[in-house]
Amino acid sequence: MKLNLNRPLAFFDLETTGVNVGADRIVEIAILKAMPDGSELIKTMRINPEMPIPLASSLIHGIYDKDIANEPTFKDVAAELSAFIGDADLAGYNSNRFDIPVLLEEFLRAGVDFDMSDRKFVDVQNIFHQMEQRTLRAAYKFYCDKDIVNAHSAEADILATYHVLLAQIERYSDTEFEDKQGKISKPVKNDVDALHTFTNMNKPVDFAGRMVFNEQDQEIFNFGKHKGKTVEQVFDTEPSYYAWMKQGDFPLYTKKKLEEIWTRWNKKKEQLKQEKQQQAGANKPKPAQPNANPSAPQAKKPKPAVAVTNDMLEQLKMKFGK
Repeated sequence: MKLNLNRPLAFFDLETTGVNVGADRIVEIAILKAMPDGSELIKTMRINPEMPIPLASSLIHGIYDKDIANEPTFKDVAAELSAFIGDADLAGYNSNRFDIPVLLEEFLRAGVDFDMSDRKFVDVQNIFHQMEQRTLRAAYKFYCDKDIVNAHSAEADILATYHVLLAQIERYSDTEFEDKQGKISKPVKNDVDALHTFTNMNKPVDFAGRMVFNEQDQEIFNFGKHKGKTVEQVFDTEPSYYAWMKQGDFPLYTKKKLEEIWTRWNKKKEQLKQEKQQQAGANKPKPAQPNANPSAPQAKKPKPAVAVTNDMLEQLKMKFGK
């Protein structure tokens, strides 16, 4: 089966130092780029995370400090990875909640603006969990009737993820699904837009899930004391919350999206202020025009000139003795 693609779809998987999106780093990345013509490109890299790899993590993915000691840092390869992914949509297993946020953090630390504004992202785990609710190993066994060889290596995992998605599309192409609102549809299609919609039902703003879109497409907080409130509403009542989050231990991409909302909110606030000032100016009484008040003292008009007569001259001579 071949994916129906309008542009490339990049499946990727990360092995990391841990599961803290804001603090942990990538030690291995594998990308399978499925092309619209049916061809596939694969790039796998090990990365020096510039921090020790905890033993608990090494025991899972099999990568130890000595294995990445001479590997490039993410900053060294960030531009290359960004160019390889290009304008591709993104896919992975649990990628919306972990792989995409971690990748965005690494790009931001490296000073690479990896634009997410026009990408679709398909989380194969979300299809699986909503339709069958299993793990990747079980998904591969369930859909492909195979066992993952060399599980927990990035390349083996993305290959398994890729083949699971193909099998899911084939299996569920005519299967009905009922959402929480009781709406029935057939969401699993050989179409990235449809898969994007189905695997992003929570509509995250920042991928880490600190902010999500509500039904009115407004950004709302998804944690803490302001959970369920719109971000702009919180800025109106408690603007210091912005500074608290910017200084707090939140992922860089969360802070980036928060700053975008803050900038937009300030522009709206300034525009509203200017509109009020203009309205106040329009309603201000105009100063009275000169002589507009009939009761005001009127300036005396000059008397018209009178011709001098002989009688007037005689009177002047008598008065001044000349």
